[in-house]
Amino acid sequence: MKGGTVQIIWHERKPVLTLDFHPLTATLATAGADFDIKFWSIKPSGTEKLPVVSYLSNLSYHSSAVNVIRFSSSGELLASGADGGDLIIWKLNSADTGQTWKVLKMLRSHLKDILDLQWSSDATYIISGSVDNCCIIWDVNKGTNLQTLDAHAHYVQGVAWDPLGKYASSLSSDRTCRIYMNKPHKSKGTEKTNYVCQQVISKADQPLLKNSQETKIHLFHDETLPSFFRRLAWSPDGSFLVVPAGSYKTNTASETVNAAYIISRKDLSRPAILLPCTNKAVVAVRFCPIIFKLRGANSLDSAGVFNLPYRIIFAVATLNSLYIYDTESVSPLAVLAGLHYAAITDITWSSDARYLALSSQDGFCSLVEFENDELGSPYSLSEGKVEEDSKSTVQTGNAIVPTGNFSAVLSESKDMELEAEAVDMVTGESGNIGTAITENQSTVTQDKPDNMVIETTGNVEGVIVYSRKNEAEEKTDDMVIEATGRIGTAELDRRKVEAEDKAAKHPWNLGTVSFGAQDMTEKQLANPDSDGKQTESGEKTEQQLSSSKSTPLSNKRARKRITPIAIDP
Repeated sequence: MKGGTVQIIWHERKPVLTLDFHPLTATLATAGADFDIKFWSIKPSGTEKLPVVSYLSNLSYHSSAVNVIRFSSSGELLASGADGGDLIIWKLNSADTGQTWKVLKMLRSHLKDILDLQWSSDATYIISGSVDNCCIIWDVNKGTNLQTLDAHAHYVQGVAWDPLGKYASSLSSDRTCRIYMNKPHKSKGTEKTNYVCQQVISKADQPLLKNSQETKIHLFHDETLPSFFRRLAWSPDGSFLVVPAGSYKTNTASETVNAAYIISRKDLSRPAILLPCTNKAVVAVRFCPIIFKLRGANSLDSAGVFNLPYRIIFAVATLNSLYIYDTESVSPLAVLAGLHYAAITDITWSSDARYLALSSQDGFCSLVEFENDELGSPYSLSEGKVEEDSKSTVQTGNAIVPTGNFSAVLSESKDMELEAEAVDMVTGESGNIGTAITENQSTVTQDKPDNMVIETTGNVEGVIVYSRKNEAEEKTDDMVIEATGRIGTAELDRRKVEAEDKAAKHPWNLGTVSFGAQDMTEKQLANPDSDGKQTESGEKTEQQLSSSKSTPLSNKRARKRITPIAIDP
């Protein structure tokens, strides 16, 4: 396993808000606050310390920040959602000069920024979530709005589509996760799509854990979560849903635990498993597209949690770290921390599971490269799906994981991530990731030069190589926003002082609050609503200003991995 933060300019130093791998090639698409979509070629590292990234082309059509991009399953179409509610469908066209992307359709029904979207498995439909508090289901072929789901009371920050086509789901900053069932109705002899809300997951109606009090506690963060994204995801076989932005307390006086919840397809009314994720909120989940054969080594550990004849691997991103899990073991396969100076925004896997990429508000992306068969041997699903009556599912009852005391699990989780950050997650002399350790291996930490430069091959226009040291100096010592004519110097000074005061009063915020050299849009000026709530601009500004520093190197072995907590029925 190799990887680290690629020190190139991805989007003119502006926040990278989303990224996605093409399903048929190793082409990575990224987008962000510079309004453009860029394509990059990813090649194996070989003797290099990082995969080789080369700029290919860009798409310039959006007139505002692009928050989400997703390829269709065939790779022929690309959907991009941006501020202002613009949703564009791009089509790949072949020409004498090569393949080019052209605008196919403009879908406009959202009134405000689109924060997340996902294609249906057959690429016939798209579901999108927006700041206008709505989800919209689109017919891609006709370019029409089939249905608007407007039950949420706040921003819809994540949407996901069941690969079996029965359910859709959404996650909002109103602290609810909604699961919709498709109940088609016939009109004039034609069957029409009709999604009806089947479950609303908001509070724990009964104690999730044995030592919890019988009081209703919210399961999710409210709108003060310093992220504009809560990207949830269904497993490739449709057997379970993983939901980020979890916030759980065993009682009203206990410390809040940031978590992701696993919800079984067999019981969509409540979480089946809680994944504690230390002191930063979970913002995104992404599944590896390949399903693997069981290894057998850890099957006894997870027998009480999953009952699957294969292994499913997924990545869970917090604001400042990344956990990689599989369904055969109760511990993370790897933990990555200290990669970025600001909040993580999105994650994606390549179609062959060789690369895992993540983007950040600091304007950089990180790449992890897996060696051949490092994750396991591929497993073929019958027709690529599981049946509705399949017994392969997440267990919701009679499942007890030896996790010990809940508070001890939380402490163990925090210690683990602190040690991961101490390794500093910058590629060492051998290129191996210090804290991305498989379960049966010990932690290997290596010294690195203070002014290490990670080089790219060739002379690519617009791709500038920077050293980690220079980046750190720019982002901590001389963090001044470049004036663009829309933000005055006095305003910048005022906001900087306010941010520092806030950080001093709230030490649990994201490290040192700093101002990056970014072109701020008008929406990023924080202004409170009349009812005292934070506006969308305020949230996004806070998100973009959040940053965290890496700690010095450590040669300590990683602690025993934290374990998911199975929830009793």
